[in-house]
Amino acid sequence: MTITATPVPTQDTTTAISLRGVSKAFGHGSHAVVALEGINLDVARGEFVCLVGASGCGKSTSLNLIAGLDRPTIGEVTVRGRTALMFQEAALFPWLTVRDNVALPLRLAGMKRAERHRRAEELLARVHLGGQGGRRPHELSGGMRQRAALARALAQDAEILLMDEPFGALDAMTRDLLHDELEQVWVSTGLTIVFVTHNVREAARLSDRIVLLTSLPGRVADEFPVTIDRPRRIDSPEVMGLAAAVTDRLRAEVRRHGD
Repeated sequence: MTITATPVPTQDTTTAISLRGVSKAFGHGSHAVVALEGINLDVARGEFVCLVGASGCGKSTSLNLIAGLDRPTIGEVTVRGRTALMFQEAALFPWLTVRDNVALPLRLAGMKRAERHRRAEELLARVHLGGQGGRRPHELSGGMRQRAALARALAQDAEILLMDEPFGALDAMTRDLLHDELEQVWVSTGLTIVFVTHNVREAARLSDRIVLLTSLPGRVADEFPVTIDRPRRIDSPEVMGLAAAVTDRLRAEVRRHGD
């Protein structure tokens, strides 16, 4: 599923996303649950950042705040550019063809039918779904549906792509192929990407920087710049070594929270 958010105007041209002193609580009084506490985070324009952490650490809440779907309890979120949000479930409309699903944002923007179908076919080809536009979502595999969801996000002409475990439900081989395709799209478009995942090796495979959040309440516990040359393989010694280091740090955070 893809959702757009309204950008915040600014003169800054280097930072796409800025969170300053951001906390988010759900509920009130003694029953309030603090999901995020004191988050400070900048994401540069064109950067690929992965958020990792234990379940319930506030990764998805962070994306919702960046997307404008929710407001922080305390602090400021600044987003410089149009955003699109992708979830684990592709959420394509089953009564529409794949082409019409991708073209829906273009239709809502008032683009004429012939032009939006041409553009949708271009986007489908970009995500390796050329010739599949006339099919219905139920005729596609899980990986193909996520490719279509990515094409729909690109149709929104977004500058920032927020991805909430988009490949989490896919098998390892399909996920690996989609890593390659997402990287190609990122390189060719210059998108800024914030990608939430539980899979530390996936984060090391894809990102420029890994941001580790603590267990509830979510705080920035550590950051790991990823300097491994691209293209990368998820099973390469360099990726596996970095993933092991991040996993050790994550385990320490989980143990600390448990204590």
